[in-house]
Amino acid sequence: MSAAADPSEAPVSEANGAERQARIVAIANQKGGVGKTTTAVNLATALADAKKRVLLIDIDPQGNATTHLGLGPAQRRLSTYDLLVGGAAAAQAVQPTAIGGLDVLPAVVDLSAAEVELAGDPARMSRLATALAPLRSRYDLILIDCPPSLGVLTLNALAAADGVLIPLQCEFFALEGLSLIVRTVDRVRRANNPRLQIEGIVLTMYDRRNNLSDQVAADVRSFMGHRVFETVIPRNVRISEAPSFGQPVQRYDVQCPGAIAHGHLALEYLKRLGGRPTKRRAA
Repeated sequence: MSAAADPSEAPVSEANGAERQARIVAIANQKGGVGKTTTAVNLATALADAKKRVLLIDIDPQGNATTHLGLGPAQRRLSTYDLLVGGAAAAQAVQPTAIGGLDVLPAVVDLSAAEVELAGDPARMSRLATALAPLRSRYDLILIDCPPSLGVLTLNALAAADGVLIPLQCEFFALEGLSLIVRTVDRVRRANNPRLQIEGIVLTMYDRRNNLSDQVAADVRSFMGHRVFETVIPRNVRISEAPSFGQPVQRYDVQCPGAIAHGHLALEYLKRLGGRPTKRRAA
């Protein structure tokens, strides 16, 4: 009798016998400066390095995630703006990156006008969910880098997502920002997306030389319990330098503490989802 297949070898979002459907995760915090884009780019890279097919969607008008991955203007001719406002097909806007297994759907500054341009559309909050539906069978995970505000862009991400991952800096007022996004997730869940849940809280900018970092981490763990990842992202100069070279930190300095921490975060996240690194399947 042959041994049963190990269910953990399945793609993280594919039920046995069912067509693969990517898990969509919004990376969000209504407070700026928490390491949101850094987490989105470096976690996406680490997940791709763990043999997952990953799509990173940039819906922040600043386009920092797009720039962080080294995409120039020629690779932004179609963007998330064209999806949300122009009705373009998502597959046409997806761009490959230098990271094997990681694609990006870029952002442009025109996104800043989307809220006004969509004001009269009764379906404006579901635009992103509708656009992403054809892509879900192509990826294991779809990450959305949200702007640091609560507007039509972030609400589109939350309406499309299965879960929310919240980066939280180990600094003063951290819990205040956490309370805001937790309340927002609860409202969206009750209003129009009952499947939405908090995937976890990632502690960022942790400085072990600073007692405040330890205190904030302890307070957040006391408040949110098991939802806080064990892995913490340290304050690390290499993380700060990498975007100016158009690279995730893992390609800029694979041995630095920031790169190692994001790798650990990806593995911890996959373990939570019941998956682990697998051999990437042919497209």
